[in-house]
Amino acid sequence: MSESTEKSKRVLSVGQCFADHSAIARFLSGQFGATVIAADSTSQALDQVRQERFALILVNRVFDADGASGLDFIRAVQADEQLRTVPIMLVSNYDDAQAQAVQAGAVLGFGKASLSQPQTMARLEPFLR
Repeated sequence: MSESTEKSKRVLSVGQCFADHSAIARFLSGQFGATVIAADSTSQALDQVRQERFALILVNRVFDADGASGLDFIRAVQADEQLRTVPIMLVSNYDDAQAQAVQAGAVLGFGKASLSQPQTMARLEPFLR
């Protein structure tokens, strides 16, 4: 199946608070026609990634629901042969956290403060266009 035949790109948003998830979902839906699915915990997110196909995973630096580490989640995904092919980005305004995420196997992400900025669009385009 070619990427262009899919109805809508699906994005898994992990660990965001309700307001941030809503803002990300509105942005990705409006800009790319993407469908954004929320997961609150590591186990919920891993279950969803194993059961459904996602074009991209967006991970909060610190999960809102339980304080889990987004970097630990990235490492868990990268350690799993089945899951590591799914692109994953950290959602954080902190450059040092972004660098750690890339070192752990993520692609360079973006911060919530720069959601509508051109560089964020450029980072998302390869996965969602």
